[in-house]
Amino acid sequence: MIIGTAGHIDHGKTSLVKALTGVDADRLPEEKARGITLDLGYAYVPLPGGGVLGYVDVPGHEKLVHNMLAGATGVDFVLLAVAADDGPMPQTREHLEILDLLGLSRGAVALTKADLADPPRVAEVTAQIAALLKGTPLENSPVFPLSSATGEGVATLRQFLEQQAASLPPRPPGGRFRLAVDRCFTLAGSGTVVTGTAHAGTVRSGDRLLLSPSGTEVRIRGMHVHNRPAEAGRAGQRCALNLAGVDKAGIGRGDWVLDPALHRPLSRFAVQLRLLGREERPLKHWTPVHVHLGAADVTGRVSLLEGDNLAPGASAWAELVLDRPVGALGGDRFVIRDQSARRTLGGGRVADLFPPARGKRSPAYLATLGALAEPDAGTALARLLAMQPVDLDRFALLRNLAEEEAATLYRAAPMVEIPTPAGRTGFHRDPWHALQQAVLDALAAHHREHPDEGGVSREALRRLAAPSLAKPAWGALLETLLAEGQVARSAFLLRLPEHRAALSPGERVQWEKTLPLLLEAPFAPPRVRDIARARGEDEGRLRSLLRKAERLGEAYQVAHDHFFSPQAVEKLAAIVADLEQQNGEARAAEFRDRIDTGRKLAIQILEFFDRAGYTRRAGEGHRLRADGWQLFGSSKPP
Repeated sequence: MIIGTAGHIDHGKTSLVKALTGVDADRLPEEKARGITLDLGYAYVPLPGGGVLGYVDVPGHEKLVHNMLAGATGVDFVLLAVAADDGPMPQTREHLEILDLLGLSRGAVALTKADLADPPRVAEVTAQIAALLKGTPLENSPVFPLSSATGEGVATLRQFLEQQAASLPPRPPGGRFRLAVDRCFTLAGSGTVVTGTAHAGTVRSGDRLLLSPSGTEVRIRGMHVHNRPAEAGRAGQRCALNLAGVDKAGIGRGDWVLDPALHRPLSRFAVQLRLLGREERPLKHWTPVHVHLGAADVTGRVSLLEGDNLAPGASAWAELVLDRPVGALGGDRFVIRDQSARRTLGGGRVADLFPPARGKRSPAYLATLGALAEPDAGTALARLLAMQPVDLDRFALLRNLAEEEAATLYRAAPMVEIPTPAGRTGFHRDPWHALQQAVLDALAAHHREHPDEGGVSREALRRLAAPSLAKPAWGALLETLLAEGQVARSAFLLRLPEHRAALSPGERVQWEKTLPLLLEAPFAPPRVRDIARARGEDEGRLRSLLRKAERLGEAYQVAHDHFFSPQAVEKLAAIVADLEQQNGEARAAEFRDRIDTGRKLAIQILEFFDRAGYTRRAGEGHRLRADGWQLFGSSKPP
């Protein structure tokens, strides 16, 4: 069990830790010279039945609350120190507010310096403490009068803490590993060492992890857990990790050591925010603040998503917009303080790592945040599926689900899991089947209205059947229907399998005379007027024939009056894909050289692929779209 101290300056926190453990947690020469705690201190004591009690001693000075916050993250139990001679003081109250915002509900109160107060004073301060704790998660916490100087009452508190450690349920073992760095130093003969509390997962010597937000790869040379050599550490333990691959200068308090899958530095994310009730004025939209998350302290602003003001004591959805990236996951607790870092304003929990660029204040997105904030991952997923398709990879990251945990959760959910080029998407079974039926109904309606057309293009069908569905999910929906044989494809057109549109016998004769002309120069076929002139035919009639062939999927109109065979377009698409694989994009000059045509025609072909959704324009080049591989007979990319 990790115990964190809290309380006003000079209320005896460090002396109490020394009385309980025999360890002086003040490690800095300046701390010993001035007699006050300036930074985090640590002490460990073995338990009689095995295990270790770890203590994180924090400073109590009002100017050092940022250090207190770095130490309070990840503790299991709070030891609030209140001096019997002073009683509750300003930092007592602020520390208690911070503990509440961090969701810490297990604790005890050490009524220190009891030897300096008579029994009536001890009773008076005890009553003040009870009033102070009323309505907080620490209400009804036991109070232990004691003296670190004489030892009176210390053994009773120690026995209580050992009992609490024995009854503390272990932290859930799941999730990928992440540790919040609160200290970094260089150890002679070992190199760089970081310490912190493991928030999730398990780490072992030899593991390769990332330092976030920098993205530096590190290897665990060795470790200590609760100040003892160990081969592995897990969630809820204090770990000292000996890192290979990084110098002390490349690490700062607030960094994370984590599984590479969790590395996603963020400068903005959605949160549920509560403003403290003692605030005299509402919190305004875009207020500059200090944000404390994990062991990090970073400046930023609060962007309210519900109204322009947050009343004291009220909660609302908001977005934190930070001045530099940090690491965060769903459910992480945070605290905000004012711009001058003199006053705690409020805090809350991280809800969403991927807030949309637009529509953040819409009722639909606020409902999404409500679902994401559900403590239970299964409940959150079920609520989301009832509203919309769910990006399952993002959901697993947000909830820090390891691969097996996510697979188990997804199997139990009422959903269909669909792989898309953008990742896995989950659809509630009922809406998914409704979408499939909507596609079939849209195709049937189109065939009734246009019996002489071969089908509908992918994008046109999306507009008819599911205009709000994201393109990657749309592509997955179509591939499912195609694989099941419910939808058929003719070149770039989609149709019901039983639909058979065709050229008339006379048109078929004319088409079979025309197609060889398109195939003679597949990448630069003659235009309609040139074909008509060469064959002595009516230009208008020939143009109608080619347009009908296009509607049936037997030709592509790449430019005005310029038709290509499907075979040629498939080869051109493959060339574009090959150029992108080699150069990162397809440019007109290289494409022209590969197909041996003029620059104007090469540009027209590339623009045709952009319009068709196969590629997108990117500066001077063209890049394949994530879902474009399904067009033109392309094979799925690796």
